[in-house]
Amino acid sequence: MLLKKAQSSESVGLEMTPMIDMVFLLLIFFLVATTLSQEERELEITLPAAESAAPLSVALKEIVINVDAHGDARVGGRKVERDELRGLVADAVKVNPEQKVTVRGDRRTPYDDIARVLDACKAGGVDAPFLDTVPAH
Repeated sequence: MLLKKAQSSESVGLEMTPMIDMVFLLLIFFLVATTLSQEERELEITLPAAESAAPLSVALKEIVINVDAHGDARVGGRKVERDELRGLVADAVKVNPEQKVTVRGDRRTPYDDIARVLDACKAGGVDAPFLDTVPAH
């Protein structure tokens, strides 16, 4: 007579606890490593002088020009006039000929005001200022 073996009521599965532990350990490692690298950049040191020295972040930093609903151009939260804007952009282009400029216009702003800002960027030496938009829903 053949007897069937009793079926085990235990199910075979994957244990998730070690995997979750590993993910948390990796997360903590990357958070600590990122914090330490930021502290290294902010370390107070005295750098040697050089004639052609310029901060790398200045040369590569993108200029963002916001045009509010009233048509006023703002750079870094400060209102700038058209001639001042042209000079600001021209100075940045002298340091970095590949200077990137993004113009962000309020949707209520007449396009004429945005066109004046784009024109000031072109007059300052930027080849192709970028007009920023948001994706349509």
